[in-house]
Amino acid sequence: ISYTWFLSIIQNEFRTGKIDLDSTMKLLETLQIPFDFAHVKHVFKKTVDKRKTNIINIEDFRAIYRAIVHRVEFQELFRAYSPNNKILADTELVEFLRKEQYETEGCETMALEIILKHEPIEEVKKRRQMSFEGFIRYMNSEDCLIFKSDHRTVYQDMNHPLCDYFISSSHNTYLVSDQLIGPSDLWGYTSALLKGCRCLEIDCWDGSNNEPVVYHGHTLTSKILFHSVIQVIDKYAFVVCISIYIYDMKTYNYAINNSSYYCLTSFLQALKFKILVKNKKVGTIEEGMLRRNLDSHGETGEISDLENMSDEDESDERAPLFPRNDSSKRKSEQKPPAPPRKKAKMKKTKIALALSDLVIYTKSEKFVSFEHSLANQKCYENNSIGETQARKFVKHSANEFVSHTTRFITRIYPKGTRATSSNYNPQEFWNVGCQMVALNFQTPGVQMELQNGKFLDNGGCGYVLKPEFLRKHNSTFTPQNVGRYSKPMSLSIRLISGHQLPPSNLSKTNKADPLVHIEIYGVPEDQTKKKSSVIKSNALNPRWDETFSFTVQVPELALIRFCVEDEISLVANDFLGQYTLPLLSLSKG
Repeated sequence: ISYTWFLSIIQNEFRTGKIDLDSTMKLLETLQIPFDFAHVKHVFKKTVDKRKTNIINIEDFRAIYRAIVHRVEFQELFRAYSPNNKILADTELVEFLRKEQYETEGCETMALEIILKHEPIEEVKKRRQMSFEGFIRYMNSEDCLIFKSDHRTVYQDMNHPLCDYFISSSHNTYLVSDQLIGPSDLWGYTSALLKGCRCLEIDCWDGSNNEPVVYHGHTLTSKILFHSVIQVIDKYAFVVCISIYIYDMKTYNYAINNSSYYCLTSFLQALKFKILVKNKKVGTIEEGMLRRNLDSHGETGEISDLENMSDEDESDERAPLFPRNDSSKRKSEQKPPAPPRKKAKMKKTKIALALSDLVIYTKSEKFVSFEHSLANQKCYENNSIGETQARKFVKHSANEFVSHTTRFITRIYPKGTRATSSNYNPQEFWNVGCQMVALNFQTPGVQMELQNGKFLDNGGCGYVLKPEFLRKHNSTFTPQNVGRYSKPMSLSIRLISGHQLPPSNLSKTNKADPLVHIEIYGVPEDQTKKKSSVIKSNALNPRWDETFSFTVQVPELALIRFCVEDEISLVANDFLGQYTLPLLSLSKG
């Protein structure tokens, strides 16, 4: 039956006898099979080189199709459940779903849905059966993704206060290159929003002709118009799942009395399709409400702020544009004593009242200490802490840090010396419950892969509910000593095979020497990495059949990363691809 079906689809293409590579590609597309051009081209070339021609006949095409599509591991699995090695009855497919995919409920209905969705041969489909061709298409489909299907939509409780969520956050969103002399570009906002980012950064400065501009102040980065940034955000904010105000139409600026701040306005669901402006604020929310119907255009107010409260200037942590040349120093020289810390002094800053009055539930407040915040900070006041200071807190004051983030939205941002827009590891700050761990979205690498993987969860909406031990005010959890919060999970990963991997950069054909790293990111006790053997000269269909076992103490915070590399020497590997996802989003089977 399969061969008859196959011929019925392809034979018209061979009415003139033979076809070339382009026609082969189009025919594969007609058969609705995912394929990689480099691999098909290589298999095609091997076929035609035998005859020193550039065209193939119908049997050649069938051989190419089987080489690309009929994977041995799929055949082994199919035969284990098909008595005649040709057809799976619906009852046999049900058995497969229970034993191999660990499905427990509604397997009969699921089996029928799979047949109707993936079986390409109408005659087989009508009999409620599945051919090997249908089985291949099912195994290659999103139905068999390692990522849980019910985590691909918003499934978490969205009625918690904002501080109960991890929030996908970008640093200096307008930059698309380095932090000192590179371009500012609207694409930074478009790209971040399309990746599900929910917290954008807009550094506004006075421009010419009273036109505000956006750029990295005190550097040579280029400038873009503020109104252009707002227009882009308005256009793309909800394409993936915030819209910011234009003429105060979409911002959320309904004030409430003090007693109900926490229980009414900070619930995420209530803020849906609204924008919160996070900024300094003049006076109280009530004073701002009294000005609501007045024209405050052009008026400014003053706010007082403490300067030099820490070794790291949290409000404007910039690297010097032209560092001093200290090459005259010798390593053997004793370092001079550190200068005494400057006394804190008050700094006055002007702010437009119209902007200030838009700040309701996300008022920026300079971080002084955990004790100060606990005694003085309101629930709608948020802190930004640079990565260096935050890392010290993780190491020396983790319990106080966790207690702080259960109450207040806390944003972490990269240190100013990251002039090339490199990123820190966000996991160490998620581990203590920091909601806005801001990264340079323009810089690829492991750090952004962890970011993207974490926020695949909950439908990719950019908000992920924190574990309960990072939400409860009386929590005693710390990443270094998880104690009673540990819920150990045994994880077994069987690495079976790869298919159509990117060929090596060093290969002129479709070869690579692939190996796979399986990495766990989470609390320090869970951090681990294991690697497979190397499969020589095979990027088309490498086969490992290796099993890896892990015990994860805090699965709620863990991410798992699969990284495929090409071994180019005993000491160096080339990156081929990766996939990262939350451990609890792993689908069995």
